Amino acid sequence: MQGRSCGLCGQTRFAEARLVAAPKTRRHVSGRNSRCITRAAASGPKLMWEALREAVDEEMEKDPTVCVMGEDVGHYGGSYKVTYDLYKKYGDLRLLDTPICENGFMGMGIGAAMTGLRPIVEGMNMGFLLLAYNQISNNAGMLHYTSGGQFKVPIVVRGPGGVGRQLGAEHSQRLESYFQSIPGVQLVACSTVANAKALLKSAIRSDNPIIFFEHVLLYNVKGETNDNYYQDLERAEVVRQGKDVTILCYSRMRYVVLQAVQELEKQGIDPEVIDLISLKPFDMHTISASVKKTRRVIIVEECMKTGGIGASLSAQINEALFDDLDHQVVRLSSQDVPTAYAYELEAATIVQPEQVVEAAQKIVQKQMAYA
Repeated sequence: MQGRSCGLCGQTRFAEARLVAAPKTRRHVSGRNSRCITRAAASGPKLMWEALREAVDEEMEKDPTVCVMGEDVGHYGGSYKVTYDLYKKYGDLRLLDTPICENGFMGMGIGAAMTGLRPIVEGMNMGFLLLAYNQISNNAGMLHYTSGGQFKVPIVVRGPGGVGRQLGAEHSQRLESYFQSIPGVQLVACSTVANAKALLKSAIRSDNPIIFFEHVLLYNVKGETNDNYYQDLERAEVVRQGKDVTILCYSRMRYVVLQAVQELEKQGIDPEVIDLISLKPFDMHTISASVKKTRRVIIVEECMKTGGIGASLSAQINEALFDDLDHQVVRLSSQDVPTAYAYELEAATIVQPEQVVEAAQKIVQKQMAYA
């Protein structure tokens, strides 16, 4: 299918697909626009987009009420191939290609969920879903409550987001905090191949409306999956046990933090790393246990500092765990500016590993000096 003009910026919407590095195994697909398309591996390590595709495929096979709708999710296979070739197995109605009208197909998905289906609505880029903010807020988040429980809205809204590589401001949106403020919706951010598949399968089975964040730079992360495995949507993951400082992160920042951890280990600092996964609600049980152990907290996020995920999380930690802290909560967030296209300026707006190292050094060494 031909690339089409973006409703937000006029650029061709398929441009971002070129950012995903092409794996080695390919096949050619015939059609009016032949192109090289990656085929999902049958077994062994997978790329994240392949794991997400498996999750959709398995749930569609198990449950005939599961369907997918969005721009080019059918014959084109999705902007990052998460629904590649599934239309051949399930047909054009269960993999429904919609017009470029986010508010229209979001409303259609919510209506389908109210009447018994389990739709997965893909945003070709999560930034485009700002056009459907009214439907997500006033309908998806509220209908179960305003109907007195007569309707449920089991919808999953998913797609690529975050700061990519020179996508420009309108295609580099960090929208977690936008959606976090909506009552009645859950927020989930995947970060690995294993949790991407397991969390998406759980989200599809949930009766709640869920915003499912996939980072545009993680689709080619490689790893193993667990077959037929589901993961708690409200449980954080302890990535690394430690005793000196708790580092809370999510999505791509998990990898930024782990880079920093390598340097911190050389300096004798033992950080505990927790991947939040659930951005609403926070898993305060896991977070509390860690904070009471380390007594120091750093929050690392790609979201903006003003009104971001870290702001909400910091407030909850201070309210619930103030007496367990030996140091004020430190937030490392993106700059409160539109993301630049220039590579150097883009990198300067988001958190880098050396900033995490510096923050941890200051917190831990300061407490060691007082000891």
